[in-house]
Amino acid sequence: MLIYNLQYYITFVVMNTFKQITSLQNPLIKKTLVLKDKSRERKKSNLFVLEGARELQLALKGNYSIETLFFCKDLISEQAITDLIKNNSTTNVIEVNLDVYQKIAYRATTEGVVALVKSKNHTINNLQLSSKKPLILIAEAPEKPGNIGALLRTADAANLDAVIIANPKTDLYNPNIIRSSVGCVFTTKIATGTTSEIIAYLKEHNIATYCAALTASKIYTTVDYTSGSAIVVGTEATGLSKEWLSNSNQNIIIPMEGQIDSMNVSVAAAVVIFEAKRQRS
Repeated sequence: MLIYNLQYYITFVVMNTFKQITSLQNPLIKKTLVLKDKSRERKKSNLFVLEGARELQLALKGNYSIETLFFCKDLISEQAITDLIKNNSTTNVIEVNLDVYQKIAYRATTEGVVALVKSKNHTINNLQLSSKKPLILIAEAPEKPGNIGALLRTADAANLDAVIIANPKTDLYNPNIIRSSVGCVFTTKIATGTTSEIIAYLKEHNIATYCAALTASKIYTTVDYTSGSAIVVGTEATGLSKEWLSNSNQNIIIPMEGQIDSMNVSVAAAVVIFEAKRQRS
């Protein structure tokens, strides 16, 4: 192992002798900036931009493939980079100066790591569930990346079997989703599809749907979530579509004791999810 690490480190140092970028006009830097800002380009190239050592570690844990890794020696050491990727096949490691790094980074103060990462296929037909009685969170047409990130953090905290996004309005590799999920987007099992596709999938796998709604609802604590269950939430503005409500096994509601009739979607989802987890424990 010591010999392997030494050989890897020597290779790494030699690579860096020849792979350095100091110009913002470099084609690879321009490509990175486009991927950073344009969802269309991320989908077209199947690449996205990742920033931060913690996020990189989670992406590697989630079996994502790193195409290019940029690092800035003013912010992180070569040894730290070696340790981050020593068990990954990344070969395109490039040192950039501080000016270039600050241009391609989202945040002013980070760990000095930015990577181009290959995206995965998240279509609903590719979703494989390992549990016979899965607990799933479904969000219909969420628009705010911050809410999606918060939902993913809740899913991670509860160790859900999957998160499904119905009729997605933004791609999963939006930088704000990555940032707000603190990298959970890489380690959570995620699928996307139309509402019709997802409902068909749930019925095929005998998973009951419990839709958060204001009408024809039972208080969320009175429902049994111990069999295969999908908790479905909509947007705070419009709620769930009629298609979801007409296919719901049971609508559920969280009683509100204040002056408003709803709460943030990620908070509401967390309340119901942890009630389901309590029942299952």
